[in-house]
Amino acid sequence: MDSATETARHASSRSMPALLARHLPTGWRELAAGYLSAISGSVGRLVFSLAYFVILANTLTIAEFGLFATASAMGVVLSRLVAFGFSSPLYRAATMRPRLIGLYTGGYLAMTAASLPVLAVAAAVVYVIVFAGDMRPLPFALVIATESLVWRSAEIVIIVNNGMNRFGRAAALVILGTAMRALAALCFLLVAAGSTVDAWAPWYAAANLATLLIAVAWFYPRQRLRFHRGLIRRRLSDSLAVAGAEVLFYLQMELDKVLVLGLGGPSLAGLYAIVMRLVDLTAIPIRTFNMMLVQSIMRRGGALGGIARQAGFEAGIFAVSLAAMAAIALMLAIRPDLLGANVAQAAPILVLVLFIPGFRNLTEYHAELLYARGQSMRRAGNLAVLAIVKAALLTVFLSSGALPEVLIGRLTWAFLGLYLVSLGLTYSALSRPSRAM
Repeated sequence: MDSATETARHASSRSMPALLARHLPTGWRELAAGYLSAISGSVGRLVFSLAYFVILANTLTIAEFGLFATASAMGVVLSRLVAFGFSSPLYRAATMRPRLIGLYTGGYLAMTAASLPVLAVAAAVVYVIVFAGDMRPLPFALVIATESLVWRSAEIVIIVNNGMNRFGRAAALVILGTAMRALAALCFLLVAAGSTVDAWAPWYAAANLATLLIAVAWFYPRQRLRFHRGLIRRRLSDSLAVAGAEVLFYLQMELDKVLVLGLGGPSLAGLYAIVMRLVDLTAIPIRTFNMMLVQSIMRRGGALGGIARQAGFEAGIFAVSLAAMAAIALMLAIRPDLLGANVAQAAPILVLVLFIPGFRNLTEYHAELLYARGQSMRRAGNLAVLAIVKAALLTVFLSSGALPEVLIGRLTWAFLGLYLVSLGLTYSALSRPSRAM
């Protein structure tokens, strides 16, 4: 070992993460070190996400921001059709059998090509039902293609690196993607004419495409691509179950934006999108924890631990989410214009939605538990029920014709109801044996 390496090793051993990890039980040290590495990407993402959000929310009009946020949300939903869920076998291979990444990548690319006609038809149906009266086809198609094909492909690179415990590389790519979007929003503010989705969509596509090119060139593992039809046959049932569950999961997560647009129009959708974008910021550290926990459960054969441990996770997620939302609300109560004039219009509403992040993040956590244990079909069924319940609750609360702030404040009860349904469905499923993958 040379002197530079020895010096770096001693410096690392004196770092705060190392000192903290040293006081943890032996079995938790590796998990804690991995989380600290992965969360660094979340911190960087938080900074650039906030910059991106502030610039864009104050460049577009509130109505145009609402249209873009809703179209982007539907792009995320439709992105789960890509490859018909074969991202799941690829992630499991990266986590447990990384030498087979080249084989599973070949399968993923083949399934991606096969899924493109289905994606196109689904996007056309969504446009006709939701967006035809408010948004032109070309910018809608560009936003959908960017989310479902370009950014989703970059996400696959992140997923594979996380599966291989290359959390630093995955974190760097997460930060890069968010930074590129923030840079595009800044350039759009400075040099572009107009404040519409039509003008913004090409900039958004270019930022994500640049991220994807860098991700493939520098971040994806170098393995020879292979294709084996038998692999797809063996993994197809699980892939389709995961695809269905993922579509349902993101549909119920993003359904509120669609219903607000349909029932309240673009202006209310824009105000709600600003509120929910701030809510989304609270999920960034929670999703890092979920990712680490999923990997740990998978490697332990589906073991979850005792009731006290599970209850502790639930309480911790809710507490962290509540604290994060309260900090944002307090900051904007003191300085409403801190994040710009458009965001200032949503500042008085934030105190009404303090509990929504906790309920929302816990519902997401429940879905991740079922995925970690290989219960993909049950997960899909649960998410279908949640989507129906959410649609019913939101329709009831959004159809009363009250003022926007009253409508948004009432949604806490909808998210509470959704959480309670998810709690019952999830823990009844977790009482059954996990499925070996």
